[in-house]
Amino acid sequence: GLPCCFLILLLLGSLEALRSRGTLTSPREEEQGPTGKLERWGRMRYETVKNHLRAVGALSKQYWQYLACKVWKEGCKEEEGEEKSSRSLGWSVPLVGQDYLEILSAWYCSFGKCCKTGDCRIVNNITGLEADLNAQLHGQHLAKEIVVRALQGFLRNAQPEKALVLSFHGWSGTGKNFVARMVASHLYQDGLKSECVKVFISLFHFPHHMYVDSYKAQLKKQISETVQLCKQSLFIFDEAEKLHFGLLDAIKPFMAHYGNKGKVDYQRPIFLFLSNLGGNTINKVALDFWRAGWAREEISMEFLEQQLRLELQKPKENSYASSHILEENLIDFFVPFLPLEYHHVKLCTRDAFLARGLPYTEAALDDVARMMVFVPKEEKLFSAQGCKSVSQRINYFLP
Repeated sequence: GLPCCFLILLLLGSLEALRSRGTLTSPREEEQGPTGKLERWGRMRYETVKNHLRAVGALSKQYWQYLACKVWKEGCKEEEGEEKSSRSLGWSVPLVGQDYLEILSAWYCSFGKCCKTGDCRIVNNITGLEADLNAQLHGQHLAKEIVVRALQGFLRNAQPEKALVLSFHGWSGTGKNFVARMVASHLYQDGLKSECVKVFISLFHFPHHMYVDSYKAQLKKQISETVQLCKQSLFIFDEAEKLHFGLLDAIKPFMAHYGNKGKVDYQRPIFLFLSNLGGNTINKVALDFWRAGWAREEISMEFLEQQLRLELQKPKENSYASSHILEENLIDFFVPFLPLEYHHVKLCTRDAFLARGLPYTEAALDDVARMMVFVPKEEKLFSAQGCKSVSQRINYFLP
């Protein structure tokens, strides 16, 4: 345990300090020395040991202060009088002792007790997330900006009023799952495998509507346990449009504005909902911009979000319209994923080759891209599958 390890390193450091002052000699030195030397050692033994015990006490205090400052960030400022007292004894933390303390503090921190976030399972590398989104997410200027800004603002806020809720919308293959995985990998040390991250797939985890009550109880329990386990948790709901509205209402309290919910702090969860809902509306806006001769980068969030909200609020058989999360404005950002064009598919294909360490040519990228189906029939502008199945399709062209 910690006390045992600390005692060992203290003794090692103290012995090193004693030896460095020349007051510890080996038995061999005593045997080889003259009789007078042995006698002098016998006479000095009591006084020397007494002085060293007093000095070791001061040294052990220095070790403790050093360790407390290094690990717990406490005791970093010694009182001036104590400082002078320690220096008057001629003691300092020896290099060997410092090495042991570094090892001990690293060992202690490996349990997640002294990281910047307070939990080493949580890394919150927003800079890395932004860089990877810029490099690997193609054709999604709105999604990049919204996700980075939303997460950055939420994590910088020491006391957010509610959980962060992002709802991803767009056709299949446009990058919703890709971004969700990337968010997990940059916020948590173990990415999707982290115990602070839970992924739910509607038709896999909640396949039968007749068992909704049982699902609701299980879902509430899992969310509560994860929130208590982790200061910051991430919940990803794939195929969110297929969630029963009762399940959305069941998790609504975890997304709502903070209230008196007991000892558990519900302010730190992050919810990501991934849905194909609104895909047709997003595609229509993108097509209208293209036909008007405008670049897709000119599509603004303000304009597209209005269209998306109207689409989601239509009285259809979808969970969003049936639940109360829209009425109560619990979704902080609707994140639109635009349809992908031919050159975006080529970029995805290039990334797939690079990820597998395979060489490629422009001709090979074109060959894979041409295998995809493009719509509408007249313009053949957008990939119907986005970039989905690109990584499998390159196998067709391998020797």
